[in-house]
Amino acid sequence: MIEIDGSYLEGGGQIVRNALALSALTGKPFKVYNIRKGRPDGGLKNQHLFCVKAVSELCNGKAEGAELGSTELIFYPGKIKARTLSIDIETAGSITLLLQSLIIPSMFANAKVRLRIRGGTDVQWSMPADYFKNVFLLHLRKYADFDFKMEKRGYFPKGGGFIDLTIKPKYKLSDFEKFEDFFSELRQQEKLIITNLGELAQIKGVSHASKDLEKAEVAERQASSAKLTLQKIVCPIQIKAEYSDSLSTGSGITLWAVYSLGENINCVGADALGERGKRAEDVGMEAAKNLIEQMNLKAPVDEHLEDNLIPFLALFGGEICVGKLTNHTLTNIFVTEQFLEVKFEIDKDKKIIKVGV
Repeated sequence: MIEIDGSYLEGGGQIVRNALALSALTGKPFKVYNIRKGRPDGGLKNQHLFCVKAVSELCNGKAEGAELGSTELIFYPGKIKARTLSIDIETAGSITLLLQSLIIPSMFANAKVRLRIRGGTDVQWSMPADYFKNVFLLHLRKYADFDFKMEKRGYFPKGGGFIDLTIKPKYKLSDFEKFEDFFSELRQQEKLIITNLGELAQIKGVSHASKDLEKAEVAERQASSAKLTLQKIVCPIQIKAEYSDSLSTGSGITLWAVYSLGENINCVGADALGERGKRAEDVGMEAAKNLIEQMNLKAPVDEHLEDNLIPFLALFGGEICVGKLTNHTLTNIFVTEQFLEVKFEIDKDKKIIKVGV
């Protein structure tokens, strides 16, 4: 059984989420201890329990210690089986963080998997749903087919957002008797190589708000402020403003710069959330400044994306060039190396992360 210190580096719930994903894929059980040890509210939170439950359903797994506040979790995976999972997080718990646990095993199921999830689509400390769709999934479409629909926004504190994600695998674990043979097959496929930024083509974005803020034109004001902040950048800028009938009042804006790379494109992104007492103009300006900061790093993988790509880098091989090397990324490297027989190499000067074949 793999044993993982949950207080390693970043020491957050990411360790549990990624361990669940890789355990389901590899069939290796694990025990994680010292879960969120350094946090004021240490141990498993409600959102982590939903991850355990969802992955258990997807792979017929069993868990010990899956209780609120538990600092130790043991997980025994079964076999991944394609199905439709309907999950209601019941709060504004992040949908995209839950997907960190589900997307890896779902991509290699025996048939298409459908994930219908209610919760927070635009909440603090997690990638917004628009970023997930337009930046993160962009790099995975060579390995699986995705149909991502956001039916409703979910803001803090009530959540109630709804996404419908269908994943159709291109590589099926069930075609192999042993994971080692499947892993060997994956390493023969197209590598995950993201080292060139490309030429800036355009900036796109979505500025959104709850229906009760429509009269105050919050979404339009966020978008206008972002455009004003970005005005010195010479390229087309298209930011869509939209409203949704959400359970809680809220707003936000997600931006992404699109770069042309031969026949392909690359994106780096940034976002900002509205909150009570915060001017819509300040939200738009914050998101734009965050995007400019990412663009100025001249790296094709932004700091929000890099840690999420680590397991795929291990599975397919390749290399990525990052703007900043984060503790989230180093933590995910640590977890991934526990489950897969790979060794990451980091060139801190060039900010290159790679895995050999």
